[in-house]
Amino acid sequence: MRSLSTYNNELKLKGFNVFQIEEDGNATRVYSRKEFYKICLTTGKSKIHYADRTFEAEGTILFFGNPHIPYSWETLSSTYVGYTCLFSEDFLLPGNRSESLQQSPLFKLGGTPILDISTEQRDFLNGIFQRMISEQQSDYEFKDDLIRNYINLILHESLKLKPSEKYNQNKNAAERLTSVFMELLERQFPIESPERPLQLKSPKDYAQQLSVHTNYLNRAVKQVTGKPTSAHISDRITHEAKSILQHTNWNIAEIAYALGFEYPTYFNHFIKKQTGTAPSFLRA
Repeated sequence: MRSLSTYNNELKLKGFNVFQIEEDGNATRVYSRKEFYKICLTTGKSKIHYADRTFEAEGTILFFGNPHIPYSWETLSSTYVGYTCLFSEDFLLPGNRSESLQQSPLFKLGGTPILDISTEQRDFLNGIFQRMISEQQSDYEFKDDLIRNYINLILHESLKLKPSEKYNQNKNAAERLTSVFMELLERQFPIESPERPLQLKSPKDYAQQLSVHTNYLNRAVKQVTGKPTSAHISDRITHEAKSILQHTNWNIAEIAYALGFEYPTYFNHFIKKQTGTAPSFLRA
């Protein structure tokens, strides 16, 4: 049985992985990594919390997970089978940034992340997942292109289907929105390389990602936590800055860029304001 670290390594190297759920239950946990989208075909009973909605699923469903939208999955039945496909946006859309996956009706917030699947549709989709597994293990020179075609086939077939309507809106909107914001904030970290800087840096960035007005997000977060959205963001960036300063040899300019500061001087002023000392004194 492959270890979870093996799956993570493969995803980092190729930006893609597909497997049968019943072969390695632990492998499904990697979907929470912030850069990977997920398509999951499952048969069983489950409860899926997706942003501010909760879906109750029984039978066969097709689920689309966006790494920028927090979600969690509760398995309720004793047997749960199916397939999972994980991929990065760079894998599916190499060199083409004109249309983001986040705008797809299947992946965007408020879209259609869960589809009810008939027996006939399940057999068809099972075949596609099985072909992807076979190609993933093959030595075919152009297997990445072929796998991309299979993923696109699933996406196009899914757009024809009616979304599931078996969901409940969370009763406490402020608490749920705050929970979604806090999880989304945490998903932006750790920063693994100066070449991949922080993308969501301001309350406006998070509000746009969550499809709400900035003022509405801030009111909800402050109501629930007692602190404004900006304070949570600043605290988390400060924590990450300390970690990078103590555990890497990146220079100050690299750290500043990685954490979303236009100039090192802005980063220096930010850290001094947050901690009372200059970044250089926080080095281990």
